Formats: sequence, C-alpha cells, structure tokens
Amino acid sequence: MTNSVTYPERPDATASATPENKNVKAHLNWPQRLPAVPLGERRTSEPHIPLDSNEPGIRALFRYRPETAHPLILLSEVLLCGESTMTRGERELIAAYVSARNKCRFCFYTHAAFAAVRAPEGMTLVEQVCEDLDTAPVSERLRALLHIAGTVQEDARQVTSEQVEAAKAAGATDVEVHDTVLIAAAFCMYNRYVDGLATFTPDDPAVYMARAQMSDGYIAVNGTAELLAS
Repeated sequence: MTNSVTYPERPDATASATPENKNVKAHLNWPQRLPAVPLGERRTSEPHIPLDSNEPGIRALFRYRPETAHPLILLSEVLLCGESTMTRGERELIAAYVSARNKCRFCFYTHAAFAAVRAPEGMTLVEQVCEDLDTAPVSERLRALLHIAGTVQEDARQVTSEQVEAAKAAGATDVEVHDTVLIAAAFCMYNRYVDGLATFTPDDPAVYMARAQMSDGYIAVNGTAELLAS
C-alpha cells in the first residue's frame, strides 16, 4: 500500500504540502497547532536501532517488525474502531489522555487528532480533559471512565470498586469498563514501545490532522492486513 501522507525527514523538517493537508474539512474545527499540553522536553536523538523508514512513531516500528505489528494493529482496531456503545471519539480520547499522562508525544498527538476531529469542540476538548478532568465538559459517564483509565496508567492495582461503581452509576456498562481498562493498558504498552526505541515524532500538526481525517480504521483487509493509521 502506498502511504497517503508525505512524512517529514528526520530530524526536524516539516511535512510538505500534500493534497490531503490542503483539503482539510473546515467544519471539523481543527486548530492549526499541536495541542497545548505539557509533555516534558522533546527528544531529539536518532532511533536506537536503524528502522529504514522515514515514517514517524509506531508506524516505523510496524514496518520494521510486521510479525508483531499485525496483532498490535488488530488490537487497536477492535478497541478503538470495533462495535461498541462507546463512540470512536470517546475511545480515542481515552487513548490520548493516557498517552498524555505517559508524556508520549507521538501517541498523544496522533490520538488527540483522532479525538479532536470527532468532537464539536475540537482540540480544545482534548486540552481541557488533560488539564483538569474534573471540570472538563464531558459526560459524567466518560469522566468516570477517564478516571479509571488514569488510575490504570498510574498504578492499575489502585483501581477501586468505588471507581467502577461510580462509572456504572453514571451509565457505563461492564463492557465499557472492561474496554477502558484495556485501552489504558494497551496504550501504556504502545507509549513505551514508541519511546523505548526513540522513534521520530514530527512537530507539524498537519501530519496528524491529515491522518485523522483520512482513515476510517486501523486496518484494511484485502487478503493481508494493511496499516491505515497508528
């Protein structure tokens, strides 16, 4: 499959103006900037191993090791895009929230984009959730699920029955609680995978914006699994 987005070369070049970057849907209220969320100092080192790809973040790792990429992509597809009583935007927001808490730039920027294009408030909502979850303008159900996700990120052993009951009292189902915990746990893994190998994270918001709007899911099945988004 041919990539639809032109990625910048390492280390700090910006993405060229591709048709996808030019044809941004105006009604999505996407700000032409990266989310204003503290993530610590930016790493500028080369990847720890040669990846033979200029693709950013986990995408380069997927190309490097397709045998391990396949199940990881399938997991993302089921958790974030599969049938669920949670919306795609809610699930992407959970992924972005966990990634922000782990200070993983690539995963946060990527999933903040996926969440923002699915919310009328755009990136502002993502920033509000990351800044102060208790006052962010989200439903009580989603707030309770995000609190569970944050606890999983910090120390999964600290998730309490009170947190779970609060989520259920706010309308969350058992499956939603299950999937929230698994999304949070999976993204702790993805975050450490990306940062543990020091992969490249572009600073151009158009890279993430274009990808978020182009892809309907994480795989396309045409005899083989193809990576659409990460």
